[in-house]
Amino acid sequence: MRIIIGSRASQLALIQANWVVEQLRRFCPEIAIKKIKTKGDAILDSPLSKIGGKGLFVKEIEDALLNKEIDLAVHSMKDVPTDLPGGLTIGAVTERLEPRDVLISKDKCKLNELGRGSLIGTSSPRRKAQILAYRGDLKAVDLRGNLSTRLKKLETTGLSAIVVAAAGLIRMGLRDRIAQTFPTEIMLPAPGQGALGIEIRDGDKEIRTLVSNLNEPDSLAAITAERSFLKALGGGCQVPIGALGKVEDRTLRLQGIVASLDGTRLLRSKVKGPKEEAEEIGKDLAKTLINSGAGEILAHDGQY
Repeated sequence: MRIIIGSRASQLALIQANWVVEQLRRFCPEIAIKKIKTKGDAILDSPLSKIGGKGLFVKEIEDALLNKEIDLAVHSMKDVPTDLPGGLTIGAVTERLEPRDVLISKDKCKLNELGRGSLIGTSSPRRKAQILAYRGDLKAVDLRGNLSTRLKKLETTGLSAIVVAAAGLIRMGLRDRIAQTFPTEIMLPAPGQGALGIEIRDGDKEIRTLVSNLNEPDSLAAITAERSFLKALGGGCQVPIGALGKVEDRTLRLQGIVASLDGTRLLRSKVKGPKEEAEEIGKDLAKTLINSGAGEILAHDGQY
């Protein structure tokens, strides 16, 4: 059997896809990677929130999967919308790396050490809102491009720091660039951040069996709860919603936030329960925050 894996063409995406190839070669020696350019990769002069639509980094890859041009797709799980196209499913969620966000600054300053008015580069509304909630005197400015591009812009522009996912830096061997790993009290990550999702065709039993070798049950439970929380709030990656689940002794603990775009309002809560009830745990957390006023925040920012 020869397998074709679909992936974005960025350096980080190919590192991730090649990692999957290495894991699957034990079971299937003939594997190739097909590079696919997504809308999110093609349009770099606008914030993602202005481009509109969900699945900006996955849709073209999903189309190739549906058209049987590829056999499976490798995504950063945080990029995958909560509603998948008909006929597709997540066949595996890999073991999660560090799920949190990190600060990279020119002189290794931490967030509380940056000067007033410092420019922080990030295009994520979730990151912007939490930065401003913690330090309203900073300025969060749009920063697009792959990880290498963003690191270069830090050196060549007036930015004091940028915020990125820790997992991407770790996968690229750039852990030494990290000035600060944000504690969850300052910043909660995007649902699914730090893990890879393997998307397959729903009825493809052979591929489902193959990719099941990559599944990590605790990561799957935590991310199922995070995505259930996100879905219940009706949010996508362009909404200031953060969540992080963790399994300890079969108990799943989930914390989440909903914030206004300007960071002036931020609601936080947490719940716990058996990991087998991950879906319900996510819904329960969403209900708790909606009852605390999250619906008003999202409606005000045009999300409801």
